[in-house]
Amino acid sequence: MSLAGAALRGAPWKTAAITGAAASAASFVMAIIAGEASLTGPMSLGIGLFALISAIGAIRRPETGDRVTRQARLWALRHPWRFSLYPALGAATLMYPVQLILDGEGVFGAALDSLQGGVLIYLITALMALTFRGRGQRSLPHGR
Repeated sequence: MSLAGAALRGAPWKTAAITGAAASAASFVMAIIAGEASLTGPMSLGIGLFALISAIGAIRRPETGDRVTRQARLWALRHPWRFSLYPALGAATLMYPVQLILDGEGVFGAALDSLQGGVLIYLITALMALTFRGRGQRSLPHGR
């Protein structure tokens, strides 16, 4: 987990936060227009986009950053399934209280909903990391 955390150093946090907040607001407005004024879905969408954009933005350019960050990003590109656990667990952890408090489904229903969101983020992040893998291999010395 420490390598995944180091790879996320220098992630586009501000862009991720703005995008997540904008998507949440737009989704909430659309829910009001549709007649379903629930905050649970829009907030979970914002949390998910925040996690995805920060994770994908962190590994998008593995050659940038200090030496430790570059090495951690290269590790993330070589181990996309391990790296993806970190943003997925973070998003699921943030989604759980939203589901529990705002949706009122109970402990197990909220856990299941946040787990589903975390799995979706895990899969998308890992697949994106796999597509960026070629960038990481070009950045490795001697083609390792």
